[in-house]
Amino acid sequence: MNLKIDTPQSYLQKTKKRFPDDFSTLITILFALVFLATTFMITLGPTYPNWKLWGVFRISGFTLLIWCVVSFFSALVSEYGSTYLQGFRHRTRFAGLCLGFTLSVMILVSGDHVLVFLISWFLMGFFMARLIGVESDWEAAREASSYAQKFFLCSGIMLSAGTLLLAFSSDKLTLSGIMPALNSLPKPILLTSALLIIIASLLQSAIYPFHRWLLSAMTAPTPASALMHAGFVNGSGILLTIFASLLVNAQALSLLFVIGGITSIVAQFTKLLQTSIKQKLACSTIAQMGFMIMQCGLGFFNAAVTHLILHGFYKAYLFLSSGENIQASVPEKPTSIQIRPLQALIVIISGIMGAVVFAQLTGKGTAMNSGVFLTLIVAITVGQATYNIVKQNSLSFGHKLLLPLLLFPAGIGSYALIYNGVSFIMKDMPAVGTSTSISLIQIFFGVVFLLGFFIIKLGIYKKFPWLYVKLLNLSQPYHKTILTLKK
Repeated sequence: MNLKIDTPQSYLQKTKKRFPDDFSTLITILFALVFLATTFMITLGPTYPNWKLWGVFRISGFTLLIWCVVSFFSALVSEYGSTYLQGFRHRTRFAGLCLGFTLSVMILVSGDHVLVFLISWFLMGFFMARLIGVESDWEAAREASSYAQKFFLCSGIMLSAGTLLLAFSSDKLTLSGIMPALNSLPKPILLTSALLIIIASLLQSAIYPFHRWLLSAMTAPTPASALMHAGFVNGSGILLTIFASLLVNAQALSLLFVIGGITSIVAQFTKLLQTSIKQKLACSTIAQMGFMIMQCGLGFFNAAVTHLILHGFYKAYLFLSSGENIQASVPEKPTSIQIRPLQALIVIISGIMGAVVFAQLTGKGTAMNSGVFLTLIVAITVGQATYNIVKQNSLSFGHKLLLPLLLFPAGIGSYALIYNGVSFIMKDMPAVGTSTSISLIQIFFGVVFLLGFFIIKLGIYKKFPWLYVKLLNLSQPYHKTILTLKK
C-alpha cells in the first residue's frame, strides 16, 4: 500500500492554487446575498427606509437601488473572472481589487458625512486604477494605470473643493444637512461649487475632452473592463444625482446639456473609425455617458439613473462576450449606407410610435418643457434600432415592416415602466425629476445634435478627409499605453 504524504511545500502550492477560486467564490456569494437582500427590500415598497447611522451613513431607497445594481455586477464579474482568468498569476489581486472597488461604491452612495463621502470617491479611483494596471509587469498596463490615476486624483480634488466649499459655507458636515441649506447660500458659492462638482463628474465619466484615459484603459482584463464600463464610469451619474439640488439652484443644467450633447456626437463619430472591438465599446460608453449628462442637463436625474442601470447591463454583456465577437468576425468591406423612401417612412413611424408610448406612460413630452427633448431622445433611439432592422437583407419586406411596429413599442413600454419604477424609488430625493422650461440654448444644441446624428447615419462625414483625420486623432489612446508598446 502506497501512501502519498504532502510535504509542506506541496501543501502550500495546492493551497495557493485553490485559494483564488475559494476567494472568488466567497466574493460571488457575498454580493449575491447583498443583491438578493436589497432586491427584497426594494420590492417591499411603497415606503423605503431613511435610516441615519451615527451621523455618518444614510440608507434610503436610492441607496438600496444602487447597492442592488452594483452587487449584481460585482457578483457577475467575480464569477466570470474566476473562469476567465484561469492561470493568471494576479487572480487573487484582481478579486481583492474588485471587492475593494465595490465596497467603495456602496460606501459612496450611503455616506452622509462629507469626509466619508469624499474618501470613498478617492478609493473608487484608486481601486479602478489598480484594476487597469493589474498586470503590473506589463509596461503599457503600468502607464495606463498611472495615466488614469491622474484623472481620478484630479476628479477627487475637484469634488473635495466643491463639497468642502458647501460644507464650510453652510456650517454643515453632512450631505443631508447641506442640501436644505442651499437656498441660504450666495449664488457665487453655489455656482463655483456646482462647476467644481461638474468637472469632477466629467473627469470620471471620460466626457470630452477628458475622454482619453478611458481609451487608454484597454490594458485591463476584460472582466475589469466590464466592471469599469458598467459601474465606475457611470458613477458620475450617481454623483450628479446626489447634488441635483445644487445644480438646479446654481442654474447649471444648460451647461450639462451642452457638454453631454457635444460628447455624444463626437464619440459616435469616433466609434465609426475604430477597428478594435474594445475601442468601439469604449467610444460607445463615452457616447452613452454623454446621453446621461444630457438627461441630467434636462433636469431628469431619474432618467439618468435609469440610463446608467440599463447601460450597465448592456455594456457588461458586450464586454464579457467581446471574445466571441472577435472569434466570429472576419474582415469585410463596409456596407454602403442607403435607405429607401419606404424604409425611411418605417423608421419615422416607429420613432413616433415609440415617443408616443413613452409620453403616455411617463407623462414626459406632453407639455412644452424639457420633457420634449427626453421624448425626442427616445424617438431617435427607436428610429436607430428600426433602421438596423430595415437594412438587413436577410429579412423579407413583411418582416421589416412588422418587426419594428411590434417590438419597439413593447420595448419602450418596458423602458417606461423601469423609468417609472426608478422614479418611484427616488421620490424622496429633491429635484431629481423636475421638468424645466425650454431655453434657446437647449433648442440650438438640440438642432445641432439632430444634424450630427443625421450626418453620422447618412455617412456625410466620409466626404471630408480633414474631419476623418481630426476624429481619428481624438480617439487615440495615450501614446505610452498603446498595446504594441515594446521595450
